[in-house]
Amino acid sequence: MYYCYLLLCDQTWPWMEKLEALPHLEAEDLIKFTPMMLSRAFLECYIAGNIECSEAESIIQYVEDVFFKGPNPICQPLFQSQHLTNRVIKLESGMSYVYPIKGLNPSNENSALVHYIQVHQDEFMLNVKLQLFTLIATQPTFQQLRTVEQLGYITHLTQRNDYGIRGLQFIVQSTVKDPGYIDLRVEAFLRLFENKIYEMTDVEFKSNVKALIDTKLEKHKNLWEESGFYWHEIVVGTLKFDRIECEVAALERLTKQEFVDFFDEYIRIGAPQKRTLSIRVYGSLHSLEYTSDTGEQAELNKVQIEDIYSFRRSQPLHSSFKGSFDRTKL
Repeated sequence: MYYCYLLLCDQTWPWMEKLEALPHLEAEDLIKFTPMMLSRAFLECYIAGNIECSEAESIIQYVEDVFFKGPNPICQPLFQSQHLTNRVIKLESGMSYVYPIKGLNPSNENSALVHYIQVHQDEFMLNVKLQLFTLIATQPTFQQLRTVEQLGYITHLTQRNDYGIRGLQFIVQSTVKDPGYIDLRVEAFLRLFENKIYEMTDVEFKSNVKALIDTKLEKHKNLWEESGFYWHEIVVGTLKFDRIECEVAALERLTKQEFVDFFDEYIRIGAPQKRTLSIRVYGSLHSLEYTSDTGEQAELNKVQIEDIYSFRRSQPLHSSFKGSFDRTKL
């Protein structure tokens, strides 16, 4: 997960660099940093609970007045060029990328694989197609990779959302098999799973759609959960506060053929728009396999990543929802 985040997200820094910098940090450095930090600022606010809209606006106005107005304002607004962005690497269609690395803890026997399939930038119809596939495939993934093949105690299929860039990830932790082998078994599972998608009846499709709609329409269990939903929209910059209603409407319009076409275009083995990134972390039990994996010959449409930062600098980026000029005043 850590390496996947480093590889995909443009402005990220590794733990080792932070650890190297920490011993040189002094109290005086923090004292000097505080006025610099507040010299220019941009505020994002969210107020939840038993409060009227007018009261919330009044509170925010007061905060803005304290920060930006008066004879001695604390700070100035950010320049437009300073607004933060969240940009994610755009993997090339039809390509597979592999990043093999030894685990940071040499005494840890566990190896791990993250097999990530990047699909699309946030859009309601594509979102629900991806969510529906995850719903249908989650239990069969566990059944095949964990129960039948016993590849690893920890075996998950989940969605991944990096600042609005959405995809799937298979996560397997194992001492039994090395991550290169597990990667092959994930692809074998996807080939096996094709038949379930193609042979799904209309009744099964509608049942799965209904199950996903019912899940979406469940009420938030508490204020914390509800606030998390809205704050995530703010942090990412998507600001789609009617997301639930829009995605339910998209599900109600979705046909089985459209779902199958989505699978054929983005997920199945050999799909024209498929973009895969495999993070292979080798534990101490699989040192020989790591040596073999890193010495593999190059294959067509497959790239082995040797340096995270050289790779990031060489790749195009998705656009950022965050920092867009027409969103900064909402």
